[in-house]
Amino acid sequence: MGATRVGPQARAEYLARMRERYRGTPKAKRGALLDEVVAVTGYHRKAAIRWLNRRTPPQRRGPRRGRPVRYGPGVVRALRTLWAAAGYPWSVRLRALIPLWLPWLQQRQRVSAREAALLQQMSARQMDRVLAPFKRTLKKRQYGGTKPGTLLKQHIAVKTDRWHVAGPGFAEIDLVAHSGERADGEFAYTLNLTDIHTTWVESGAVLGKSQVRVCAQLDALRRQLPFALAGIDSDNGSEFINAHLVRYCAAHQIQFTRGRPYKKDDNAHIEQKNWTHVRKLLGYLRYDTPEAVAAMNAVYADLRLLQNLFLPTVKLVRKERVGAKVRRVYDAPQTPLARVRACRAAHRLKVAALVALQRRLDPFALRARIDAGLERVFGLARGSRGPASPPDASLGRGAPGPGPSLRSGPGGGPGAGPTAGAPRPEDLSDRRRGRLTPVTRLMARRLAPG
Repeated sequence: MGATRVGPQARAEYLARMRERYRGTPKAKRGALLDEVVAVTGYHRKAAIRWLNRRTPPQRRGPRRGRPVRYGPGVVRALRTLWAAAGYPWSVRLRALIPLWLPWLQQRQRVSAREAALLQQMSARQMDRVLAPFKRTLKKRQYGGTKPGTLLKQHIAVKTDRWHVAGPGFAEIDLVAHSGERADGEFAYTLNLTDIHTTWVESGAVLGKSQVRVCAQLDALRRQLPFALAGIDSDNGSEFINAHLVRYCAAHQIQFTRGRPYKKDDNAHIEQKNWTHVRKLLGYLRYDTPEAVAAMNAVYADLRLLQNLFLPTVKLVRKERVGAKVRRVYDAPQTPLARVRACRAAHRLKVAALVALQRRLDPFALRARIDAGLERVFGLARGSRGPASPPDASLGRGAPGPGPSLRSGPGGGPGAGPTAGAPRPEDLSDRRRGRLTPVTRLMARRLAPG
């Protein structure tokens, strides 16, 4: 006999009534009554006996126990706005940038004094818990376009030891290709430079990777640095291993070293910046016109200020082995400008000008200007085939986002159906975030089953 399911309230009323009948029924006849209770409630027979033998019904549970909610919707909304505007940083870096960004946030969004205090008291681990529903991960693979250089290779020392520098000026450099799905013809590259000691980053776009143009762009980046460039370390590409760059470094007393062939870990610092400072913004589209290069350099001019003046970074201090695991210990998050200010070798006039600029610059307005510049850059991209963009899932379904688009953003995935020609406006923000990377046909053939 199947059980007839009833609701909790009806079941409680039914058991209260049956408890009275059960007590007034002789033991010889209680079996039939018990069969009826089991059939109606669906309880196990022993559970039904315990319920019917109870002298008093169980009391209704009180309020749910546990720690009360401390961070309300206003605090979470403010945290998400900061998190998105800063490019979705790690919680430790996010916590460090709050004092710098909060006064500007209060001019744009209603944040009470109590919410502001709670926001500054929130730990990095609690930020991870609050932002956990909005985080997604997506791994990407892409082939590079580096060709090995052989000229003067024996004259450039191979750097095999770790960086042990106590001052600014020693940097890693690399080129990032913007070729889209094709590698033919002339297209844009981004020259990236990151200082090891201060984490200061400079970027500039060039059309093609001729030795003269790359050397000229490196000279432009060197002049922008708030300290003297003392050494560079590159990969083995022909754009770096050439007589032009060797003569340039010798003329400016710059130490020139290179990594081992096919060992990307030798240039781990710049490889990380290639992703955070280039790919997350520009994706893998193709740019091959002087207009696109000029628009990219305009974006990099503003991005330089946002990343170096307002976004804290962390540096690995040491590694500790705990059993089979390796625990990494980082220093306190600081902006690259704060690290430069602590260096005696920095150019004091340039540093003072940057500090004054930091005080009067609004990071939210700077981010909006970068977004507008990125829209102009995407309008100059060559036709590229890629998947259509799905709804933005990084901030939850149906929840309005805080409005930023400067990020690669956790979340998302390939959409349905390819689109031909120039990227559609609704696809630009997702491609800028690096979420919808067009996979090359070669990769598609290699990864295809069979």
